[in-house]
Amino acid sequence: MALSHLAASASRSSSLLKPLSSALSLRRPISGDNSPLTVETSVPFTSHQCEAPSRSVETNPKELLTFFRDMALMRRMEIAADSLYKAKLIRGFCHLYDGQEAVAVGMEAAITKKDCIITAYRDHCTFVSRGGTLLEVFAELMGRQAGCSKGKGGSMHFYKKDSNFYGGHGIVGAQVPLGCGLAFAQKYSKDETVTFALYGDGAANQGQLFEALNISALWDLPAILVCENNHYGMGTAEWRAAKSPAYYKRGDYVPGLKVDGMDALAVKQACKFAKEHALKNGPIILEMDTYRYHGHSMSDPGSTYRTRDEISGVRQERDPIERIRKLILSHDLATEKELKDVEKEVRKEVDDAIAQAKESPMPEPSELFTNVYAKGLGVESFGADRKEVRATLP
Repeated sequence: MALSHLAASASRSSSLLKPLSSALSLRRPISGDNSPLTVETSVPFTSHQCEAPSRSVETNPKELLTFFRDMALMRRMEIAADSLYKAKLIRGFCHLYDGQEAVAVGMEAAITKKDCIITAYRDHCTFVSRGGTLLEVFAELMGRQAGCSKGKGGSMHFYKKDSNFYGGHGIVGAQVPLGCGLAFAQKYSKDETVTFALYGDGAANQGQLFEALNISALWDLPAILVCENNHYGMGTAEWRAAKSPAYYKRGDYVPGLKVDGMDALAVKQACKFAKEHALKNGPIILEMDTYRYHGHSMSDPGSTYRTRDEISGVRQERDPIERIRKLILSHDLATEKELKDVEKEVRKEVDDAIAQAKESPMPEPSELFTNVYAKGLGVESFGADRKEVRATLP
């Protein structure tokens, strides 16, 4: 059931990120150089009702090495989560992001922490890109007090308000109207920031998405709807679920842009373009053409509705980490050994964070009553007969 366009993307990507700037005669130190580099995206952007941004992306050695490290960290974190789930240290739902890391790091590189991000339940890496720690990730996954939601949210409900990351939502598509509400608040406050509302191709047919987009367009809200199209909504291929799988065109009267979501630099360029557009003209849709290596969730082996050859083909030809690795090596910014050392450091960081998270205690039983009602309103808990007050909630 391999998708034809995936094969086409793979053939195009043999010329991965050809640099437009002249090759460097001496290798820059891995510690980080800010000398400018201009790199061409893997494939052109495809636009709807707008002019596509340039394929030439400005970057520098420090940013490329940061991309590599951040994506390697995210990949290792998700693989470790897989092992913890199989060891029954993580319970419930768990949706992994490995393969899609370029969307998280590329988006963050184009915006500031004052901009808002809201997403669905595949949220671990987005949380980390917003500044969340590995300890907060693993503690939350294992339901411990040190987790970002105090161990009460689990995999699907990560949250970091101080960085304007608003979750982590388990109801398919429900985060999009909330994201448009955040954009309304931003426009009302006149603070020149935007909201990125992320959803998958499986949520793209939700009615609430179009209702929210309609009012966002009427009010010119700074809302950027990002469809992370990994080509399968649970186990259903996009072509079986959507009559028109060109999700960037779905807004009709709202402009859209199709982006190679496996290319961190293309994502960065697209998000920078989208932010500028949204502040001036209102909403825009970004379709990130990406791919998940794991199944939909840990309960899905991910191999019954697609072939193993399809998965390995994407890994070999379009993997976002390997793309940045090749770019770093082609510009002689680091050696193979230095990059492998980075991956070893990342592995140790993840292992240390897991050990710390295991030491964190489970939430107290009284935590069942916190974060439910506003404090100080005298909310009381009664028995079944409504006569005896059992507790006054904090």
